[in-house]
Amino acid sequence: MRDLLFLSHRIPYPPDKGEKIRAWHFFLRLARTHRMHLGCFLDDPADRAHLDELRRHCADLKIIEIDRTWQKLLSVARARPGQPLTLGYFASADLREWTRRKIAGGIDRAFVYCSAMAPYLLHAPGVRRVLDMVDVDSAKWADYAARAGWPARAVWAREARTLLAFERLAAQDFDRTLFVSRAEAEAFIRLAPETTGRVGWMENGVDLEKFSPAHDFPPPLPAGPACAVFTGSMDYWPNVDAVTWFADAVLPLIRARHPGLRFAIVGANPTPAVRRLAERDKGIVVTGRVADVRPYVAHAALVVAPLRIARGIQNKVLEAMAMGRPVIATPQAFEGVRAEPGRELLIGADAPALAALAVAVLDGQHATLGAAGRAAVLRDYAWEATLAGLDALFEAPADLSSSFAHEAMP
Repeated sequence: MRDLLFLSHRIPYPPDKGEKIRAWHFFLRLARTHRMHLGCFLDDPADRAHLDELRRHCADLKIIEIDRTWQKLLSVARARPGQPLTLGYFASADLREWTRRKIAGGIDRAFVYCSAMAPYLLHAPGVRRVLDMVDVDSAKWADYAARAGWPARAVWAREARTLLAFERLAAQDFDRTLFVSRAEAEAFIRLAPETTGRVGWMENGVDLEKFSPAHDFPPPLPAGPACAVFTGSMDYWPNVDAVTWFADAVLPLIRARHPGLRFAIVGANPTPAVRRLAERDKGIVVTGRVADVRPYVAHAALVVAPLRIARGIQNKVLEAMAMGRPVIATPQAFEGVRAEPGRELLIGADAPALAALAVAVLDGQHATLGAAGRAAVLRDYAWEATLAGLDALFEAPADLSSSFAHEAMP
C-alpha cells in the first residue's frame, strides 16, 4: 500500500456540510488503497471532538487550528500586489514545513482539496498531484462583487481577478485538476483555455443509506402547520442571501394561499441577519447547529433551495431528493444536477415562480415528485460510481494524453 498526502483547507470530518462531504468521501475512497497523511486546517472548535475518529483513518495527521477573525486580519496583513487574500488566509509555515518533510521522506502522490491549498505543492517534481478545485472560486467572488456595494465590491472584484490568475497557474502546474461538475469544468476552461486537456470533473455523490426515506425520524419541531425547510451553513453568505430573500419575497406569496406555512432554517452559525428573521416572524424557525439535519428534511412538506449565488452541485438538493422530499430550487441551485425539472424536482427562476410551485406542492399536486427525485439520485449519484476513476488519476504518465480531455469534454 502506497502513501498519499492529502491536503484540505478544512478538516474533512465530520461530513456535515458541502465542502466536507466531498472531501471526506474522496479521502475514504483513497484510503482504501493508500496510507493517508492528512494535513488540514481546523477553524470550528466543535470539530475538535471528532479528531480521534479522524486519526483512526490516518497514518499521520497534521492539524493547524486557526481563528476565523484573526485569520482574516492576517490575510489582509499578508496581502501583496497580485496575490489573492484567500492564499494569505490559508498560509501556514508549520503546514508548509510538514508538507516538505513528507515529500522529502518519499511520498510521491498527493491529493489537494481546494485551490487555496495548491501553494503547498506547486512545482513539486516527482510527485503525482491531483488538485480538486471543486468550484471555480474566482467566479464566486465575481458573483459577490456584482451584488455588493462599495467598498466590498472593489475587494471582491480584486479577489476574483487575482484568484483566477492563481487558479490558471495551478491548473497548468498540477497533473490533474478536477471540478465538481461538467458545467464547472467547462466554465473554467472558458476562462483558462490553456488548461484544456488538463481539466476534468468528478461529481458529488450521496450516502444513499443515510439519506433514505426508509428512516423513521421523530418530528424535530412541535406539531403544527406544514413546514418548508432550508439546510446549510448559515454563516455562508449565499445561504444567508437565499433564506433572507425567500423570507422577504417568496414566503409571503405562498402564505397568501397557505397562511400557516412555517419556514425552518437548519444549519450552524446563523448570522444576526438570519436570527432576526425568526425574531420578526413566529412562523420562521432558526435552529442553529443540529446533530442531524435529516429529521427536518424527512418531515418537510417541501425542501427549498432558493440560492441566487451558487457554484457547482448543491449537496442539499441531492440529499433532499435522496430522502424522497419535494425539492423546489432556483436555476442557480439546479446547475450541475442531472435531473428532469418538472418530474424529479421543480425549478423557479423568480419569487412568483417559486411561490406558485410551492403552492402546487402544498395543494397536493406533484404527488410523485419525491419518489422520482429519489430514483434520480439512485440512478446517478452513488458515491461508489462517481469516484470509480479516482485512483486511475494517479496512474497515467506525466505528460497528459488527450484521453483525459476527451473523457471530460467529449
